[in-house]
Amino acid sequence: MKSIFLILTAVLFFSSVQAVEFEKVTVAAERMDQYLPKLNGKKVAIIANHTALVGKTHLVDTLLSRGVGIVKIFAPEHGFRGLEDAGASVENQTDTKTGLPIISLYGNNKKPSQDQLKDIDVVVFDIQDVGVRFFTYISTMHLAMEACAENNVKFMVLDRPNPNGYFVDGPILQPEFKSFIGMHPIPIVHGLTVGELALMINGEHWLKDNSVCDLEVITCENYTHKTMYELPVKPSPNLPNMTAVLYYPTVGLLEGTSMSVGRGTEKPFQYVGHPELSDGYIEFTPKSMLGAKHPKWENQQCKGYDVNDNGIDYIVAKKGIGIACLLKAYANVPKDDFFKSSFNKLAGNKEFQMQIEFLEHEDKIRESWAKGLEAYKSLRKKYLLYEDFE
Repeated sequence: MKSIFLILTAVLFFSSVQAVEFEKVTVAAERMDQYLPKLNGKKVAIIANHTALVGKTHLVDTLLSRGVGIVKIFAPEHGFRGLEDAGASVENQTDTKTGLPIISLYGNNKKPSQDQLKDIDVVVFDIQDVGVRFFTYISTMHLAMEACAENNVKFMVLDRPNPNGYFVDGPILQPEFKSFIGMHPIPIVHGLTVGELALMINGEHWLKDNSVCDLEVITCENYTHKTMYELPVKPSPNLPNMTAVLYYPTVGLLEGTSMSVGRGTEKPFQYVGHPELSDGYIEFTPKSMLGAKHPKWENQQCKGYDVNDNGIDYIVAKKGIGIACLLKAYANVPKDDFFKSSFNKLAGNKEFQMQIEFLEHEDKIRESWAKGLEAYKSLRKKYLLYEDFE
């Protein structure tokens, strides 16, 4: 049970934190006058999932109704309808509504092939990102840009706001830890929209063989990096609400440990726990369900925490990864096998794991990130399309 002291402390803290207010933004997909003329008479491929909405209608349906010549759909992790498990193999299929072929860009085929692009003039990318380096939609974008550069196909990004775009934090990814869950030398929280990141990938020649694709970004209206944006639909099966999205930069790192992050419960990326956690104040049992077929600690009771008790006002005011949460988790569960091999890929280096193992103070850990973040922020300013948060 929480002590009266902790409750009073929370009341005093929250009274000093301004409540988060979400603002209305016009996403690029809704600015059809800006891009429809450029698609007229073209053979178009769409890279999208369930988040590619124009109002309440899917982008594919909207463009087809406007006479755009869509030839095929490419689908990222979680599939075109966004229902598959993280890491699940998604097969090629046919969209039952439109009859268009859907080609999976996850599993064995993460990059469009020459044959898949031979009949395409323009690839349009429209997927809602959450602004975290290990969220794989940006890796899908990178590889699609690379394929377009190799095959002389135009690449168009329909931009969307970054719900975690109001700050930058975390270690910069080191080259030896590059993987599909982290392809770029950027921090964990990069503070860019997908359009801005595409410009950076192109401008810094991060594509294979230093190539550059024919890139165009259609921007949002009424968005800045100070804007708090509420996602109209969940971006993936296990990010069901804004609490999960805003805590994802922190809780997502715990995926690389023995801790459950609430997959297989009603509160994924909000519950954090372990069967042997010594100071947990809630209990939950992960179960197999849609979007989490075999969750960590399946059918085992876990003790843990619920980040909803802190609320989104707290995490937005913090403007940083919750290092204290990671240190607390490590200090209160068995140390054997706490870190999984994926942790260093998620972190982007090996030092962060060592710092947690030594229970270094949060300030010292942040100090070790400072030089890299300063250089990155300077680079980032070159590619901003919207007013910055500082």
